[in-house]
Order: sequence, then structure tokens, then C-alpha cells
Amino acid sequence: MKTQIQFIALFVVSLLLGACGGKQNADQQGAGGKLKGEVRIDGSSTVYPISEAVAEEFRAEQPDVKMTVGLSGTGGGFKKFGRGETDINNASRPIKEEEIAACNQNNIHYTEVQVAFDGLSIVVNPQNTFVKDITVSELKKMWEPAAQGKIKTWNQIRPEWPNEKFNLYGAGTESGTYDYFTEAIVGKSHSSRGDYTASEDDNVLVQGVMNDKNALGFFGYAYYEANMDKLKLVPVDDQNDANGKGAILPSVETVKNQTYAPLSRPLLIYINSVAVKRPEIQSFVNFYIDNAGVLSREVGFIPMEDAQYDAQRSKWNEFVKTHQ
Repeated sequence: MKTQIQFIALFVVSLLLGACGGKQNADQQGAGGKLKGEVRIDGSSTVYPISEAVAEEFRAEQPDVKMTVGLSGTGGGFKKFGRGETDINNASRPIKEEEIAACNQNNIHYTEVQVAFDGLSIVVNPQNTFVKDITVSELKKMWEPAAQGKIKTWNQIRPEWPNEKFNLYGAGTESGTYDYFTEAIVGKSHSSRGDYTASEDDNVLVQGVMNDKNALGFFGYAYYEANMDKLKLVPVDDQNDANGKGAILPSVETVKNQTYAPLSRPLLIYINSVAVKRPEIQSFVNFYIDNAGVLSREVGFIPMEDAQYDAQRSKWNEFVKTHQ
């Protein structure tokens, strides 16, 4: 009798545990096995269109998952990411040492996944008929800190250009685009003149250049492609190129094969290891990697090769296994 009672008790306990487990799984899913929960993304304004496109497609399949995609710039996004306020950070440059330290301080681990390529576009107003190309050293002369208050007119950059004041438009200092541009052109990250029109929103820069006949600006290739009828794209000559290719325009081919130098770059997302434990995060990142190639091209960026996406998928799967 005692054995029989013990058996019944164990059976009841197992039923209760199963019910609890079933409830926990149900809490992570909506009706019909659909996922629930939330995916919080912030960061780069450059990567934003890709993540927004992926989020929109994912939302169509998983309507019960709340998707939030912000754009506070790569640096601003990493601040939130390092405090554990977001699950994923869009980044147009790799994470910096001080951002790594902030993550470590809050016991936040992460992995980096590359999703596409981008080429920074140098643009002028379509009414500008004299800037047909520009060199890296000329861009540096315009943008370096020492230029502020001294280098103001086009003919100071190239003597045959007119003696008219130019106006500069570029990414804000919290943007990964700003970091990348200053490192590639000026030679030091986060170093430039301060008297230019800055914005974390590339659309603001597009509007500025298209309405200012003496403007020169930089932003991601996707924003040029979306506004090519209102902007003039300028070929860039990298004089450090030993092969002497001359001035090169950014395009799918030149960015992919890195001949558009030094302004080609990878686009990245960073995923919080704590968030990885949630099924909606795992599902979303898997969906992102599977669809990044097609969707990045749709919004104007340059997709990677299939083998490169496979490598990123393997890296992500290993990270998930480690942090389950």
C-alpha cells in the first residue's frame, strides 16, 4: 500500500511539473504555436533600413512578437546595449574598447554578426558642375580638425575650382558612419572639424545637400541610391592604392570587391547573450541571417556571398549553444 501511495504521489507531482512546463512554454508562444515576447533593436541609422525590413517581414510571420527598431546611432545604441536596455544593436563599425568595457561592467556578453556591406557615398548638389572626382587627401584637407576656420572655399581644395564657400554635411558624432569616415579619411576615428551640418539621420543630410548648391556630404550608399535623381555622386581616388585604379564610384561590384577604397565597410548586428535565451530572439536572428541577402539589396545595400552568410549562421548557432 505504501509503495502504491508513493507511486501515485510521484505521478501527481510529474503531472504538476508537466503542467508548469507546459504553461511556461505557452507563455513564450501565442495562439497556434506562434511566438510571443519582444525584440528591442537600436543603433546605427545606416543599418536601420535593413533591420526594419527584416523586422517587418518577421512581424508578418510572428504577429504576436512586439518589434521595436530605433536609430540613435551606433555609439548611442551601444550605450543602451551596454546597459542591457536593448537585445540587438545595429552597428556600422565594430564595437570599441570603451563600449566593450561598459558591457563587461554590466556582465553583458554578445556576439557580432555581419549582415551586409556598404560604401560611404561622397555627394554634391547636381548644380555643381566642377567637382567630377575627389581624392582622399582633398577630402582630408576639407574635413580634418585643422581645417576649421581656415579651409572654407572650393579653390583652397583644388585651384581650378571656384572661389566660393563650400558647406559640409555629414554624420553626427554618435554615428558609426562618422567614426568610419574620420578613420578612413582623416586617419583618426572621431576626429574632424566641427563646423559642419551634422545629423544622425541620413535623410536630413540628403535634404541638406539637395537644397544647397555648394554642399558636399557623405552618408551610406543606400541613401544615395534612394535619392540619386536629386544628388550627384562623386568618384573617390585613393592615392594609396598601389595598383593606381584612379577615381572609383561606389557600386555593388566595387564595394564587394573592395576596389572602392577606403570607404567600403561591413554592416553588423550585436546580440546580447541574455536575450539569446528567449525563443523570439533566436527565431528573429535566424530569420535575419536567412533573409539579409535579399532584404539588404532591396533597401539599397550590398549583400554578402552565400558562403559568408553560412559562416555567420554557424557562428551564431555556436553562440546560442554556449549561452542556452
